[in-house]
Amino acid sequence: MKTNEKVLKAFSSVKDVGSERSIVELGWLEIVSVKPPKIVVRLTLPNFAISQRGQIANDIRESIKALEDIEEVQIEIGESAPSEGSPIGQAGHGGQPQGLTPIPKVKNVIAISSGKGGVGKSTVAVNLACALSQKGFKVGLLDADIYGPNTPYMLGVSDITPEVSGSGAEQKIIPIKTCGIGMVSMGLLIDQNQPVIWRGPMLNGIIRQFLYQSSWGERDFLIVDLPPGTGDAQLSLAQAVPMAGVVIVTTPQNVSLQDSRRGLAMFKQMNIPILGVIENMTYFIPPDQPQKSYEIFGSGGGKQLAKENDVPLLSQIPIESDTYSGTGKDLPVVHTSPESITAKVFLELAGTLCNSLYVKH
Repeated sequence: MKTNEKVLKAFSSVKDVGSERSIVELGWLEIVSVKPPKIVVRLTLPNFAISQRGQIANDIRESIKALEDIEEVQIEIGESAPSEGSPIGQAGHGGQPQGLTPIPKVKNVIAISSGKGGVGKSTVAVNLACALSQKGFKVGLLDADIYGPNTPYMLGVSDITPEVSGSGAEQKIIPIKTCGIGMVSMGLLIDQNQPVIWRGPMLNGIIRQFLYQSSWGERDFLIVDLPPGTGDAQLSLAQAVPMAGVVIVTTPQNVSLQDSRRGLAMFKQMNIPILGVIENMTYFIPPDQPQKSYEIFGSGGGKQLAKENDVPLLSQIPIESDTYSGTGKDLPVVHTSPESITAKVFLELAGTLCNSLYVKH
């Protein structure tokens, strides 16, 4: 193994405490020079990780002990933008870094996140976007779950290819208009069963394209449906655009709660305002006995997560029988069954978020 490869392998043990990914994988470390017994590296951290600088530098020095021919490491600190410390809204947890690029004419970017898959995060994102639209707001929906883009199917437009305006560097994707909102998704650009096999830099690039090279026009809200976990998509969004905040989706049981804690902690570390917690699948309503409800996944998880982090429990969403539109496509319940309990809960959630952000139509 060549010396450079040994160095990279050694430094791969040095990790960001939030995402638990190596600084090599995240692109925070550049090898400037390798001349045994000394190496020179450049450490450039994003704004949200500045507080880790001392610890990471110590870990880098500690990691070279695994290298037989390296005795000294010189660390150069690269430049990064300063942070601004003002909170946003009553649920804020500190300001976001300067140097972010707003999306023209988009007023509020809200990320919908979860620590794990299977909690109904995309269902929440789609129905929340539609609920905000029904309240009279101009709403966009960005499906940033590049590896599992289900939003087009959930909105009944999986067979539609978006149009493109302009040419060359001025090309822009025109969001698909459906259910009162404008939507962009990777699922609109690939075959339904085609896998997306990309490394981090490519994912970062497509998310930025969706943010800045889509013709969003005037939007009161842009809802961003993030993939599960704490990875490239979350980092890409946090480092690109100023956000009104993030909503954490969980279910009542402990397994979901543990993963949601990690996701929430990551956004706190990145100084993204936590708008609150949504507990999905709180109880089941039998279709033949709508007056009854059953807590089939336990209870109290969302309330506990919110209390631990001093943020609001925004909503508890029930499970009702699937609503079938009769067109051969699944559509959001707030669109197909506006009188259902679930639809009313989503409309109330939309109002709660607007109040927390002081947004009025």
